Amino acid sequence: MKKTKSGVEEGKGGDPSSQEIDARIEELSDWRGETLARNRMLIKQADAEVVEQVKWRKPSNSMLGVPVWSHARIICIGEKSRYCSTIDAFPGRLPL
Repeated sequence: MKKTKSGVEEGKGGDPSSQEIDARIEELSDWRGETLARNRMLIKQADAEVVEQVKWRKPSNSMLGVPVWSHARIICIGEKSRYCSTIDAFPGRLPL
């Protein structure tokens, strides 16, 4: 695994959710995938103990689910659409 300057490992996580997020980033071979990868790296730099999960699988998102980052509770989610890639943060959710 490649490490960033801050020492945080980037991509290719060992758990299935991290692998699913890796696959999603590779699937989005345009600027949306790059944006999701960059945001993921920033989240991991901000909190090295963050947990990555994939939640809310439903037919409307092709059963792929939504990437979720949490630490004791949900911090933010990463979504993509045809025209954008977003990170939705939950106010007051950063761990102390």
